[in-house]
Amino acid sequence: MSRILITGAAGMIGRAMLRRLDGHEVIATDLAAPPNLPTSMRFERMDVTGQDPVRLIGRIRPDVIVHLASIVTPPKGMRPETAYAVDVTGTQNVLNAAIANGVRRLVVTSSGAAYGYHADNPMPLRESDPLRGNAVFPYAHHKRLVEEMLEQARIDAPQLEQVVLRVGTVLGKGTENQITALFHKPRLLGITGCESPFVFIWTEDLAHILRRAATDGPAGIYNVAADGALGVSDLGAALGKPVLRVPAWLLRAVLAVARPLRVSRYGPEQVRFLQFRPVLDNQALKERFGYVPMKTSAQVFELWQREAGL
Repeated sequence: MSRILITGAAGMIGRAMLRRLDGHEVIATDLAAPPNLPTSMRFERMDVTGQDPVRLIGRIRPDVIVHLASIVTPPKGMRPETAYAVDVTGTQNVLNAAIANGVRRLVVTSSGAAYGYHADNPMPLRESDPLRGNAVFPYAHHKRLVEEMLEQARIDAPQLEQVVLRVGTVLGKGTENQITALFHKPRLLGITGCESPFVFIWTEDLAHILRRAATDGPAGIYNVAADGALGVSDLGAALGKPVLRVPAWLLRAVLAVARPLRVSRYGPEQVRFLQFRPVLDNQALKERFGYVPMKTSAQVFELWQREAGL
């Protein structure tokens, strides 16, 4: 039995993981307690952006930390400094406390976005490919910075085992974010000459992967995605919706005008987000980590679509 501390435990992924950790001493941390927390587990309030990690991790001295706390989709009005404080400063605080208090293993959810959105990205991307998270996309940039600090920690503190999971688009019951918002529109938006491939991972698959990472799985860096990818044509066919294809230059021009007028929250950089989506190779996940996702990307999307009433 391990003593496992989870940050961001009240989020969708944290709640799914908690259901998989019977038999371990689990401390769930977040700004508020997860709903329906199993009685065998306890909650501790922790704000990763301040001194809480030093205080709490020093008192609890967990064997394993699973660091999930992150701002994937900033709510309207959130300042960029706030997201940076959670994503980057928060990770540094947790990492420092883990090293200082002899934590055996640190599990961190990174993202396929850390590779960045680039025309020359290999397809698919492997774990050995460079991380080039674009500065214009805060989440991608933050995850790249986090991985850089983790890489340095592997040199400075090799005694701390690391499992770094570069996760694709997570879908499950109730998932709603900036990506799923695209699927609710009457027509899907496509870039002329580009299929904008999406790789998905089922919430339940990710929960199982996190459990293995926190317990008996091997250390290392792993892309986390289901088999296959769905382009905008595939998604349109699945949803029974037409695809409106727009030249990249035209969409950039429209967004350059729309954001200053507050008609859209997105600027011209969003075109790159649609054009050059990272497609993740999952061979290492299946062969070295030892986990084969239960659902393909197509099956994950079908499940989400049914649950979303689409």
